Amino acid sequence: MERRLTPGGVDRPRLRSTAAAFTSLVAVAATSLVAGPAVADPAGPCALPRTTAHHSLGLDTWNASYPRPARTLDAVMVFLSFPDAAPRIEPADLVADHFPATSRFFERASYGKFALHPHPRLQWIDMPRASTDYAIKRDWEPAMRTAYLRDALAVADPVIDFSRYDVVYLVADPDAPGVDSDATKVVNFDHPLTADGTDIKRVVTVFERHPPDRNVLAHETGHVFDLPDLYHRPTDGKGDWDTHVGDWDVMGSQFGLSPDLFGWHKWKLGWLGGRQVSCVKPTGSSMLTLEPLDAAPPAGASAGTRLAVVRTGEHSALAIEARGSTGNDATTCTEGVLIYRVRGETESGGGPIEVVDTHPDSEACWDQSVYPPLADAPLGVGETFTVPGEGTKVEVADRTRTGAWTVKVTTGV
Repeated sequence: MERRLTPGGVDRPRLRSTAAAFTSLVAVAATSLVAGPAVADPAGPCALPRTTAHHSLGLDTWNASYPRPARTLDAVMVFLSFPDAAPRIEPADLVADHFPATSRFFERASYGKFALHPHPRLQWIDMPRASTDYAIKRDWEPAMRTAYLRDALAVADPVIDFSRYDVVYLVADPDAPGVDSDATKVVNFDHPLTADGTDIKRVVTVFERHPPDRNVLAHETGHVFDLPDLYHRPTDGKGDWDTHVGDWDVMGSQFGLSPDLFGWHKWKLGWLGGRQVSCVKPTGSSMLTLEPLDAAPPAGASAGTRLAVVRTGEHSALAIEARGSTGNDATTCTEGVLIYRVRGETESGGGPIEVVDTHPDSEACWDQSVYPPLADAPLGVGETFTVPGEGTKVEVADRTRTGAWTVKVTTGV
């Protein structure tokens, strides 16, 4: 499930054959495959290969159909009203719901390597049909979703120059009677629309209430950058959604106490690399000093080693990282060394990452955590854990005065 403030362009020709294009358009939600060309990205011997799985966590190549957040990207925010409701809130208030918080999230997560600049069109743009006509809901009927997107882009086209933007947010009036906040998500187009000489490959449809769920736009924007859903959606809709990663990544839950992106995600996005990722040899012992993943390096200093990886198969690996209580993780429940499994062949929403619970008989922060059994998953100083079925033992030997963690990893045990 998926924030400079300047207005968009005005008075230009309408999208080329918008309605006709939507006749053959297949709009698919963020849980479907969107193939794309590979861009070479030498990442080292422990990098898993990218597969055809949607939002594959293989990272030896980059899917060039997605914008890579390794530079400044510009996002347009379009505000949509409906004839069955007069907006009770100003667009500027909805901008403040999401920005600068979302930009700050990515600035911290990327160690300042990526900037997301929002460009809100600070006016309501009228949709042609009542909000209730679109039957908006989480599991949206495709024809109704397509009708909504067709109408939204058609009314926005005269006042928005889409060629100026890398990300498109379509923000609906949250008080309209037919708007369901649970329907917020990224929609990928099977066949991109062309506007102003640029392809629109996906949009973020925002239906959030005011104020919105915490970090919700950071989660959805992560999908725009080819990151998967890490939650587990029960088939009957009644079970726990957070059994795979708990609080530990915003792609699992926007409510998590430790929402910073996993080191593996930062590696995939280009924010970690080189000496910041240590490939552990397949047999023997390695001593590592892991800097906290969430802590920004001092000005002018190297980020240090942030991620250790043990390759366990052609499409699988163990990842080891230190998590503290700074940056995006300021509200974390437990500091320590976190271990998780990565599966490059597993689809978004199917468990591509699974946090290893090194304290399976206990839980923590039961009154705040989205999944208390994993809130105390990290290892602390003096603790040792052998990962079941992986032949890998992790021992936390020490924590330095600067906050780094000294870790011994033994493989082939």
